[in-house]
Amino acid sequence: MKVTEIKTIHVDELPNVLWVQVHTDEGLIGLGETFFGADAVRSHIHEFIAPYLIGKNPLEIEKHSSRMTGYAGRGGSGAEMRATSAVDISLWDIWGQSANQPIYQMLGGASRDKVRVYNTCAGYTYVRKASAQVTANFGLNVKKNVGPYEDLEGFLNTAGELAESLLEMGIRGMKIWPFDFAAEASGGTYISNADLKKAIEPFEKIRNAVGDKMEIMCELHSLWNVPTAKRICHALKDFDLTWIEDPVHMEHMQNIGKVACSVDTPIAVGELLGGKAQFRSLLEQADIGLAIMDIVWGGGLTEARKIAAMCDAHGVPFTGHDCTGPVALTAATHMSLHAPNTFIQEMVRAFYYGWYQDFVTSLPSVKDGFISAPEGAGLGMALNPDVFKRVDVRTQVSKPE
Repeated sequence: MKVTEIKTIHVDELPNVLWVQVHTDEGLIGLGETFFGADAVRSHIHEFIAPYLIGKNPLEIEKHSSRMTGYAGRGGSGAEMRATSAVDISLWDIWGQSANQPIYQMLGGASRDKVRVYNTCAGYTYVRKASAQVTANFGLNVKKNVGPYEDLEGFLNTAGELAESLLEMGIRGMKIWPFDFAAEASGGTYISNADLKKAIEPFEKIRNAVGDKMEIMCELHSLWNVPTAKRICHALKDFDLTWIEDPVHMEHMQNIGKVACSVDTPIAVGELLGGKAQFRSLLEQADIGLAIMDIVWGGGLTEARKIAAMCDAHGVPFTGHDCTGPVALTAATHMSLHAPNTFIQEMVRAFYYGWYQDFVTSLPSVKDGFISAPEGAGLGMALNPDVFKRVDVRTQVSKPE
């Protein structure tokens, strides 16, 4: 089998999301995806990866993984790594299709048939703009009556009712980020008593409404310096949080360790990291409670299986990140089914029951608070053919000259 062409697909409605299709001479098409900096990622795919990969055997995934990024970008989740991640997932999809097996089987088999999910409480317009989100207010100027799951506005204003709504669906975990407004105001260097009190209100509302029935995760978006992050973590200690995520800037792994060793609540980090080397440094320098990997940023499934195994050797739970796109969720679900140290899987119900449905032929099944992989070989999904009929679609194809 040989790779015959690589196509990138981008729609103006979702300027952060880029899909990749890798075509083969046997008619198999692998699907991949990545998120953010779509133009830069697309350039690396067509200028570097395509000339390397076209004509080669797509099943030699390990060899290709170490070559697709090139000399730049190996140390993080930059455009080169995101491009490699998208194509890597495509290759695993092809391998699964060629063997008529789901990806979790190709990874070494399933450790379970379903995984608990938690809801990241974003809304319908969250991360839709070309620029990155900075604060909790990103996406709040939404059109009303878009759908029933405007969960960003929900956690900021009616967190107790939101928790009840999730429990009714069988989802027993929720992640919120009510501190971001204060980080934007101070540059992450200070939070006033009044702002601290305001940010804690959603946690109080959740516990008052549903008690301990709901697991709560707090996202800090890597916006804080060490002393302020410690202060926030200590202020949250009475709410029995499942974890506090990305409390400090990620430039220095030791700073994560400084926070982790000073609080009782588990610290979860990792979605901004790229590749196994950064996760090794994280595990060596910080006593974290959970490693989170975004598979469409951090090297694809090839790196994910190594990172999950490395975390397992260190006795650290692993989970997949998804606040990006349908392929990210599906690839993470396959990984979560396989990895024995999986703790839980992230989802965004506003996305899952919203725009995800429009762009792919199938999705992982979510039922009673658990997620399982789609039926079928490879990812078990494909890009919806109607995507290519959209007036805002932009495609680019690399073929042999």
